[in-house]
Amino acid sequence: MRTGVYPGTFDPITLGHIDIIRRGAKLVDRLVVGVTTNASKSPMFTVDERMAMVGREVAAIGGEIHVVSFDSLLMDFAEREGAGIIVRGLRAVADFEYEYQMAGMNQQINHRIETVFLMADVSLQPIASKLVKEIAMYGGPIDRFVSADVVVDVAARVEQLGRLGN
Repeated sequence: MRTGVYPGTFDPITLGHIDIIRRGAKLVDRLVVGVTTNASKSPMFTVDERMAMVGREVAAIGGEIHVVSFDSLLMDFAEREGAGIIVRGLRAVADFEYEYQMAGMNQQINHRIETVFLMADVSLQPIASKLVKEIAMYGGPIDRFVSADVVVDVAARVEQLGRLGN
């Protein structure tokens, strides 16, 4: 059984993430969506909230997709999950430079696990969770970037935090 891991913070999960998950799931028998902590990204949602959000969003995709949290080196997590590939999405040249460097470092850590890059759908390339959160915090529309359910989740959190620009 071929297993792949698609890691990310998914804070919040965007239509771009869903696109990569849908396409990545076609490459493997089992796709593990790894929801990780990354304090440097100032998360809006807790890991448990993000896991629930991701689980809800991928339920309709079909196939064997598992949502698992992790707080370790990616290659250690991939090894624990029995993964042979890491799936990564690319939006722009800036993504490529960072991802290329990470893939090289990861290969040095564990040469048995390959990194596979999937280009984001052209219509989804500009979407970034960080920008979605910023737009939402200023009261802008995010419905073109995330699902309707995630719009509700983000709106509720923005209400809790107090919208900027008031």
